[in-house]
Amino acid sequence: MKKKNIRQKGAASVRGLFAPIALLVLSAFVLLAFRKEEFDGQALVAGGVLLVLLYGSYRMFCGVYPECDRHLLIIVDLLIAVGIIVQYRIAPDTALKQLLSIGIGIVAMFVAALLFSDTERLKSRALCYLLMAGSVGLLALPLVFGDEQYGAKNWIDLGFFSLQPSELIKVVLVFVLASFLAEKTRLRDLWLPGVFLVALLGLLMLERDLGAVLIFFGATIAVYYAATGNKLVVGGGIVASGAAAYLCYVLFPHVRVRVQAWQNPWADYYDSGYQVAQGLMAIASGGLFGMGLGMGTPQSIPAYDTDYIFAVICEEFGIIFGLCVVALYVLFLLRGLSTAFQCTDRFSALVALGCTVTIALQAFIILGGIIKLIPLTGVTMPFVSYGGSSMLSGLIAVGVIQGIGIQNQRRRERGKEL
Repeated sequence: MKKKNIRQKGAASVRGLFAPIALLVLSAFVLLAFRKEEFDGQALVAGGVLLVLLYGSYRMFCGVYPECDRHLLIIVDLLIAVGIIVQYRIAPDTALKQLLSIGIGIVAMFVAALLFSDTERLKSRALCYLLMAGSVGLLALPLVFGDEQYGAKNWIDLGFFSLQPSELIKVVLVFVLASFLAEKTRLRDLWLPGVFLVALLGLLMLERDLGAVLIFFGATIAVYYAATGNKLVVGGGIVASGAAAYLCYVLFPHVRVRVQAWQNPWADYYDSGYQVAQGLMAIASGGLFGMGLGMGTPQSIPAYDTDYIFAVICEEFGIIFGLCVVALYVLFLLRGLSTAFQCTDRFSALVALGCTVTIALQAFIILGGIIKLIPLTGVTMPFVSYGGSSMLSGLIAVGVIQGIGIQNQRRRERGKEL
């Protein structure tokens, strides 16, 4: 009876919570269909496919897991919807490819939720060893077969799609750290995950994927501090990261270029400072309420559909809308941390916290770079930027958080029954 009531309430809440997403998608794609002299029927098809993917997966997820966090799903769906709208406005072909990535990511989210709805079966040291070996091997592949983009050699071109291994390994790193730290907290007992982390960071440095280095290190610090509360080690790690950042500045010319562009993009506007300056001008030209969908000039910003998609959002939808997008990431952080705090075992809590921090940290790193708060690093804006690997990794992380939340709810229900 109790489960039936939960399902009935869930079905009613689905319609109410999803209504803003449906309104946003329908109005945006109708506008995109009529923005040119010739009617663009493909826009309506793309909007319909997006709604089917988001609403269908939402209904199915809530039906299979009535204990899930519906608000977290809505937050992610809103971010995905905004991303596809802007991507279709810029380049319809890339938006259609991203829809396929969303479909694959949704399947992965269901699988991750199923696996992590019972974390006891995942507490295997053999599984950790296998994941560590596989991750190091996978991350080493771009050094041999990778393509260099924007100074980093972190992509593998497989012909029909490109893979960025570091995106997928983020969740593995959190899992491995949580597995060891759930049992041991003394540094001398953590040499193996330490070697694993150093190997990953070393490979990322060789690939010059410094954005991923920052995310991996930040997630590690967060998980370690949550598990141990050791301020001395965390402080030492932050100091070491500062020294490593300076070393990167000395060793890599493209890092020096980015730092100089961050300090004063107008000094070399037509070269190194062009991207930063164009992004700032796009945000400023949008004002509070934006120029309107389809009225901006996003093509003037390099990497407008990946690194700089937030500048496009602000230009066409306005700074107020942009702040709402930032607020969605803050809400994502709060919902994920809430799931972690409700856990009854250390492993689940650390995994949920690590996945949440990884997504939030990535979002605020790229947002900080776009608004010139920090030097720009080449990472995607989770769930919004174009990128199949990023979308897949993000939805897997959401599935992990949801699975742990479902486990928490089921444990509470069993406790009440006893």
